[in-house]
Amino acid sequence: MSTTDFDSVVIGAGFSGVYMTHKLESLGLSVRGYEAAETVGGTWFWNTYPGARCDCISMEYAFTFSQEIIDEWEWTERYPAQPEILRYIDFVANKLDVKKHFRFGVRVESAVWDEDTSRWTVGTDAGEYVTAKYLITAAGCLSTSSTPDFAGLDAYEGETIHTSAWPRDGFDFAGKRVGVIGTGSSGVQVIPKIAEQAEHLTVFQRTPAFSLDCGNRPLTEDEKQSFRADIENFKVASRASGGGQPVDTLEVNTFDHSEEERLAVFEERWSRHRAIDLIAAYPDLLSNREANDTIAEFFRGKIRSVVEDPELAEALSPREHPLGAKRITLDTNYFQTYNRDNVSLVSVKDAPIEGLTPTGLKTADAEYPLDVIVFATGFDAITGPLLKIDIRGRNGKSLQDKWTDGPSTYLGIAVDEFPNLFTLTGPGSPNVLTNVVCAIEQHVEWTADTVAHLESIGATTFEADETAAKEWTTQAIELADTTLYPEGNSWYTGANIPGKPRVIMSYVGGLNVYRDICDDVAAKGYEGFTITH
Repeated sequence: MSTTDFDSVVIGAGFSGVYMTHKLESLGLSVRGYEAAETVGGTWFWNTYPGARCDCISMEYAFTFSQEIIDEWEWTERYPAQPEILRYIDFVANKLDVKKHFRFGVRVESAVWDEDTSRWTVGTDAGEYVTAKYLITAAGCLSTSSTPDFAGLDAYEGETIHTSAWPRDGFDFAGKRVGVIGTGSSGVQVIPKIAEQAEHLTVFQRTPAFSLDCGNRPLTEDEKQSFRADIENFKVASRASGGGQPVDTLEVNTFDHSEEERLAVFEERWSRHRAIDLIAAYPDLLSNREANDTIAEFFRGKIRSVVEDPELAEALSPREHPLGAKRITLDTNYFQTYNRDNVSLVSVKDAPIEGLTPTGLKTADAEYPLDVIVFATGFDAITGPLLKIDIRGRNGKSLQDKWTDGPSTYLGIAVDEFPNLFTLTGPGSPNVLTNVVCAIEQHVEWTADTVAHLESIGATTFEADETAAKEWTTQAIELADTTLYPEGNSWYTGANIPGKPRVIMSYVGGLNVYRDICDDVAAKGYEGFTITH
């Protein structure tokens, strides 16, 4: 087997892969990047379904490391749609001139650590093998889609689409009976769009969504210029925030205010059309269930005010999980869509899906004839993209076996027994509980600084200590247990994937706290890591 040698291999060409490749090149290291798509973009390349839109404000969902990029790129909407985000990543990649390092349309299948050479051997589906001292996974948290293994799926004679694999030339639903399975982020965004075309749309809902109308609109010239002029203050504010976004959490707890005062706070926050402003209104909303119930009921009142049928409004109102324990989705006219005559809702919690038939879908209560079934069933999040690759560390230990009982990492970026492996936004880091671009910047910059240090001292290997990894993972779980996140039964904890260990896969202490911890680890000579020469 002939191989080509590089200093580093980067897997993925989304936000993190593009920036990581740039940083490695800036260090003077040779880089080979791999991306399964035909160009850069990551999840924003694949998720082209109608209505796909970011749930962070556009100017905040962007890199801050380059003033030139900030000055030259112009966002058009408050919440950017998928095509605009894809154009942005392409613009950044071209500006940084990193595409030349990537093999596009190539998927990494394996990565094996060689004890004798202290290098990784990376294999692809194109039959190519390369070696590298450093292996950096930038595969993203939401890049491995999940389709339930329904009985009769192969026998179904209609058309099926997963929201993460949408036909790039679109799909015409006119005159068709359509079923959408799932009401997570992709579901609440695509459902209103399909309803505008379909003869009839049936939504199969397991868990109702707390979904906030994003109130999207074009950005004004004043907003664009003000943001650029105030970028340094934004950086300070975002770095001081647990969510990577400036937020003004009150200094009193929920029940320190009267009911009238609380409702006034919630109404004002609701008018901002920004999810973090709602859930972060009071500091105890994600730790005190009674406090959370107050804002959850306020939210349900908003649903009742929009959905005309009271029974339907109740069916669409979440009651089992706290607000924020599952992702608060952003939409455009999602709840209003259920007032349409051509839209109906089926609760598959009350009547579970038994399987597909040749002509449609069957639940425990009825059979629904469908011409098209749309799977808005989400992703095998955070760990899924890593476990799709056969990654083997010391003594041939596979990452799959290492994480049989759930992921264990140190700082969410390193795994003991897997030297010189950096997992950007990996399990145990803040990842999806933040403005992920801010989390990516922090992870990439910390990784680049670490690699620069290792190169400067002539290090051979950099590996998390087993004790440090166990302690970090335990502390992260214990910290999550002080919040309401474990009550969400969501993809945050792997609950959407049958057989997946149930454990919170994100560090819930906040990106600001996490950043300080990582900086302190580095300042102490990379405490918790073993460096060999």
